[in-house]
Amino acid sequence: MVSSFTFRLHYGSSPNGLKEALKSNFPKEEFVSNILKRKWALRIPDTKINQITISKDGLQQGGENLWNLSFLNNPQPSLGDHMTGKNRQEPSFYVVRDDLLHPLVNGNKARKLDALLPLLEDSSATDVVTCGGCQSAHAAAVAMSCAERGLKSHLLLRGEQPATLTGYNLISSLYGNVRYVPRSLYAKRAEMLLKHAHLVAGNDGLVFSLADLEASLSSNGFSEHSSHVDALTKRSKKVVVVNEGAGDAAALLGVVRLVEYLSQDHLFGKDQPLKIIIDAGTGTTAVGLGIGAVCLGLPWEVTAVMLADTIDGYQKKEESLISEFRRCFTLHHGEQALSGLEPGLVQWVERSFPRKFGNILKGEVEICQKIAQETGILVDPVYTLAAWELATQLGQEENAKVVMLHTGGTLATKEKKTKNLRITVIRFLCGSWVDIILKCWPK
Repeated sequence: MVSSFTFRLHYGSSPNGLKEALKSNFPKEEFVSNILKRKWALRIPDTKINQITISKDGLQQGGENLWNLSFLNNPQPSLGDHMTGKNRQEPSFYVVRDDLLHPLVNGNKARKLDALLPLLEDSSATDVVTCGGCQSAHAAAVAMSCAERGLKSHLLLRGEQPATLTGYNLISSLYGNVRYVPRSLYAKRAEMLLKHAHLVAGNDGLVFSLADLEASLSSNGFSEHSSHVDALTKRSKKVVVVNEGAGDAAALLGVVRLVEYLSQDHLFGKDQPLKIIIDAGTGTTAVGLGIGAVCLGLPWEVTAVMLADTIDGYQKKEESLISEFRRCFTLHHGEQALSGLEPGLVQWVERSFPRKFGNILKGEVEICQKIAQETGILVDPVYTLAAWELATQLGQEENAKVVMLHTGGTLATKEKKTKNLRITVIRFLCGSWVDIILKCWPK
């Protein structure tokens, strides 16, 4: 049964990185405007914002236990100048509803693909190679988005093919070309992706990374770059490697675009301190939020609940992404423009009840049901429940302004020994259409 929840914070290798970055005087808004001057997959960056009030009765009865709390959803909260008041009637937090961006593509995936997909299209890519776990939401999002744009996706999924295809694994199989990879090979992701990309490209094809494309775009612009690549690949396949979880500098831009949107005066504004909460799979979206906050000089603190790696792994990921971001955008925008970007932008915290990624603890599905029934917002026990728990905890602090980025949930859990539990969770999260697919799909 789920009980009280507490989170332990882990700071990056540079605990004062955010404070120092905010003191820097580079032309933040001009820099952001320049790097965001490009084509996008999402027509507009807009997203819905809700405010969740935490019942005082629940707080008096049971402290931090989610079972003893009641939630009330305000779908049209007062934002902008109305948020500056210090006194609140009841504890609350805000939810950025990126879970509503697409019925099957998670919000954080849609944000990362926002800049990535036009880059692929304008570069005349023919094939995309990426990887993920058996139930990778990233792989499914890439497969579906590529198919919609006439691109072929090649998905390397970790482990063995399950007896029954469900959730994101099913979507990946429907839209993309799936190959299951032994865990021993998957451990060397970069080598595995590059080798498979060359296999797809064949003797006459070309293989590129997103960093290659972004660097070329920065040098030539969209139109010149496109014509140059068209001539280069007229008779060949052009295969682009996308890292696991879209952990690429180009993917960070869509998240930076979201930060710019949310920082408008009529929304959260640029002056008031906010605690931004997100659940972390690969950690890419959390790093993108941190980069966006620093580049715009916002007093926002980004906290990510670690779900799939150790603190050391997430810190190394943060350092790698920041380094790649600087490499891609320093050349044409100047070193001074990125002087504030150093590791330590994200506070990494352990979830209240650590477990092996994908596992669900007793009572967590019921907690998701309770939240859905009281607010109409669907969270899942693998990812977004962790962010909801932390937002609830921090939202009870006096005068705290807490914002949860709701990325969307998962369509399935890790393979369980008990099939009925897995199917129950899938049906709860996905709805009746999954029941139909499960009945019709070959065993």
